[in-house]
Amino acid sequence: MVETINLTPALEDYLEVILELEEKENGTRVTDIADKMNIAKSTVTITINKLKNMGLVQQESYGPIELTSAGKKHALEIRHRHSMIRRFLIDVLGVDYQTADEDACLMEHVVSPTTLKKIEEYMEKAQEAEK
Repeated sequence: MVETINLTPALEDYLEVILELEEKENGTRVTDIADKMNIAKSTVTITINKLKNMGLVQQESYGPIELTSAGKKHALEIRHRHSMIRRFLIDVLGVDYQTADEDACLMEHVVSPTTLKKIEEYMEKAQEAEK
């Protein structure tokens, strides 16, 4: 688990989006984030500055936005929570993908580490039982 930094759900969403864009693009720009999140570029700029001050992203003046190693660790943890919850909703509860993905995006910010661990354990046992 990543060291604790007090991230709001919105900041977590930014990290997750930046990670996704970094994996697909040649450099993440404010415009890319604004388009992906459907928000104003000025809002993105303000939030990127917060993330810079927290040491989670870096950006040269008008250059691409990049996750720092700490930012990447947090982003990967957020993605893991999201995918684990989505998989549980789909595989165990039979929720359709679109609904499960939307619900997982909401739930990933509030699920306790204890509950997530129990979901992971359940999914591992279910996967072993299928073999």
